[in-house]
Amino acid sequence: MFDPAVLEPTVDFLAELVGDGDALEFAVGTGRVALPLSQRGVRVVGIDLSGPMVAELEKKDGADAISVTIGDFSTTRVEGEFALVYLVYNTITNLVEQDAQVETFANAAAHLKPGGCFVIECFIPQLQRLALGDTALPFHVSPTRLGFDEYDVVNQGLVSHHYWLVGDRLETFVQPFRYLWPAEMDLMAKMAGLRLRERWADWQRNPFTATNDSAISVWEKL
Repeated sequence: MFDPAVLEPTVDFLAELVGDGDALEFAVGTGRVALPLSQRGVRVVGIDLSGPMVAELEKKDGADAISVTIGDFSTTRVEGEFALVYLVYNTITNLVEQDAQVETFANAAAHLKPGGCFVIECFIPQLQRLALGDTALPFHVSPTRLGFDEYDVVNQGLVSHHYWLVGDRLETFVQPFRYLWPAEMDLMAKMAGLRLRERWADWQRNPFTATNDSAISVWEKL
């Protein structure tokens, strides 16, 4: 995700939206996006729940220009009014309750000035690839690594399973998510006083279609 081919279009997109205003990143993490955006001359503020990730951010060049508050991005408030709030790389789905996802939209709207934008990058659930009654969908299969998503289509849940070999040792990682659809996010945005401004397949603004596995959505505060 730090590859310039991935990161530069992301930062270009966000820098164009924020203009000469300030930006707030929900789940700022180690600063993958915040630092290069700050280096474009944008004042960036961050919220993140993970102290260790923020500690990694603070070790990097330019980190002193970014103010970070430790807290849950769905509810934590910071001072200021922003032209842009953004939440990238599927992180909205880390909130496994719908109420918390709704609160995230309300929190973004509360931080935005009129005309400001809330941006989310989020995957599209691949339910069309599941046979009727199936729950598991592999995303990586090789001699040293196995990854598959386990869907709960009744409760709109997803558990991502990761297994990989390090020498002769098996490492494992399991992460739960709550997936959501673009139309569902549009309703959450409407409840928060936001309206859909644009939606793209990627940061390069390629058209969003029924076959895309991810979407970049931009909502504007009324």
